[in-house]
Amino acid sequence: MKGVITVVLLILSNIFMTLAWYGHLQWRENSWLKHAGLLTIILFSWGLALLEYFFQVPANKIGFKENGGPFSFFELKTIQEAISLITFTLFLIFIVKNEKLAWNHIVGFLLILLAVYVIFKKW
Repeated sequence: MKGVITVVLLILSNIFMTLAWYGHLQWRENSWLKHAGLLTIILFSWGLALLEYFFQVPANKIGFKENGGPFSFFELKTIQEAISLITFTLFLIFIVKNEKLAWNHIVGFLLILLAVYVIFKKW
């Protein structure tokens, strides 16, 4: 159960992270951020990043093996990176919509999945 909670919290964290880091690039066309200066964008993104941390820190705390969770440091980071890439890709496909998923992206994703397998494989 701690593993599931960890993954769900990491997914929520990555949604806010993606919005904080890249959302303002899309929103500039469709919102009040269109006229916002750099400092406003930074502060707005910082607020979103704070929400990210409300999910990221508990995810790591709950999921870490030495706190009774199922994951090592390497496994936590690998899960986070895989979720981050998936979240970012979904953001590009469904929100940005002007980026195309190409064959090299798919190959790269498959290599990342291979990395996840290698990290989690008990040798």
